Amino acid sequence: MITGHVFIATSLDGYIARPDGDIGWLLQRDDPDEDHGYKAFIADKDAIVMGRGTYEKVVEFGEWHYDRPVVVLSKQLQGSPVPERLRGKVRFTDLAPREAMQELERQGARKVYVDGGQVVQSFLREGLIADMVVTTVPVLIGAGRPLFGALPEDKDLALVASRSFPSGLVQSTWRVLA
Repeated sequence: MITGHVFIATSLDGYIARPDGDIGWLLQRDDPDEDHGYKAFIADKDAIVMGRGTYEKVVEFGEWHYDRPVVVLSKQLQGSPVPERLRGKVRFTDLAPREAMQELERQGARKVYVDGGQVVQSFLREGLIADMVVTTVPVLIGAGRPLFGALPEDKDLALVASRSFPSGLVQSTWRVLA
């Protein structure tokens, strides 16, 4: 059975970006000497699902860092051509979360990295997230795009592990129970 997995960073007040999408506060804390576990996390993932906002932010960085197929969930981008340099690496779809996961499962995917605030929220609402690695950056940005949003019912979690880094980042791994 296919499962969704989250690896994401938030400000201490729970935002993944400023209201305009800026993540400079996060990039300032990036310490190349600290291993936050992304390579270990991504090692067993078969595909990546992200939203349009995350895709557009990642494209701004220039170099494409993903070595797995990326599915971008977007009604706006559906039907748009994928940039030449990303052909064969990215595809756009307007499928709902469950249908996107079913399609990926038919293609042989078992573990999917789910990225982007609204996408994570929609996958949580649908019960498609198995676990989450959430790294908290010690900064309050006051307003922005929240990682979590409204849910139809409580989602119980179990703490799997928690660790801190010399830079002040705190990372917790959560298993989603319900």
